[in-house]
Amino acid sequence: MADEPLVLGIETSCDETGVGVVRGTTLLADAVASSVDEHARFGGVVPEVASRAHLEAMVPTIDRALKEAGVSARDLDGIAVTAGPGLAGALLVGVSAAKAYAYALGKPLYGVNHLASHICVDQLEHGPLPEPTMALLVSGGHSSLLLSEDITSDVRPLGATIDDAAGEAFDKIARVLNLGFPGGPVIDRYAREGDPAAIAFPRGLTGPRDPAYDFSFSGLKTAVARWIEAKRAAGEEVPVRDVSASFQEAVVDVLTRKAVRACKDEGVDHLMIGGGVAANSRLRALAQERCEAAGIRLRVPRPKLCTDNGAMVAALGAEMVARDRRPSDWDLSADSSLPVTDPHVPGTAPSHDHVHETSGKNLYS
Repeated sequence: MADEPLVLGIETSCDETGVGVVRGTTLLADAVASSVDEHARFGGVVPEVASRAHLEAMVPTIDRALKEAGVSARDLDGIAVTAGPGLAGALLVGVSAAKAYAYALGKPLYGVNHLASHICVDQLEHGPLPEPTMALLVSGGHSSLLLSEDITSDVRPLGATIDDAAGEAFDKIARVLNLGFPGGPVIDRYAREGDPAAIAFPRGLTGPRDPAYDFSFSGLKTAVARWIEAKRAAGEEVPVRDVSASFQEAVVDVLTRKAVRACKDEGVDHLMIGGGVAANSRLRALAQERCEAAGIRLRVPRPKLCTDNGAMVAALGAEMVARDRRPSDWDLSADSSLPVTDPHVPGTAPSHDHVHETSGKNLYS
């Protein structure tokens, strides 16, 4: 093995078939095959459609990533795969593929956590993570504040969404506004031409007796939908740009306010933001503004690394190899509700040496 481990990562938790190749903290390839267009006509992700798309895209995407990285599969030091959380069927496609490749290559297998991977991907952009790391993860399924002492073994949740996640709220409001799916990017575009102070939408869970670090966007979603319905019922035109800007401001205001508070309370002088919603331009700008005012260093990966991708899985896998974490067993399965407190799923066997005893040789050619 080289000084820096060479790891291939597979991500299939939702509608993106992502395959990344990483050497240490250096990104060599990030190949993605998206099925988002197949879900658009349904207004959201259809699990069975996503699973079938992963099956079709898996081998070509892996081949494309290896070619882009300029490495052979035989050169890999390990294979990492998202074991959870996510859509069960979609996860199973990725886990099955990773097990097949790892077994054929005689390489260690690492089933890793989707959320921990979103944190670890920042290493590819800004170098090794500080310890501890405060992370705000915002996506279609998660809005979480996490404190990690060691990204491979110690991730502690401080707060999470209790209903709709931020990305989910974006999708639902976009649907009410007839803007299509996914909602995040289109609302971001419309909001740039709107007034964020035009409409006073509520900020959920920001009262003195509310949980300090938990999030709730269900009430906001309902308030925006009712405001739009009232305008339409009165025969008035809905100011889409102002609604988008005001709704978006309500979301990012709460996210950044709670994240900065967590950093102060925990004595952490930096903040990492990840997940698909981290690509939102207003979230990035307001986070930068508030972090600078509080003396906190902000780390946000470039937008392509914020959305689901194989590079983030490979990054965490490389950390597992570098820190000599125990690989997963061959009976690794998908866990749609894998807790973030489990950054990876370690096996009971100390190594994968038995692979060579079983197969007798490298089966991959």
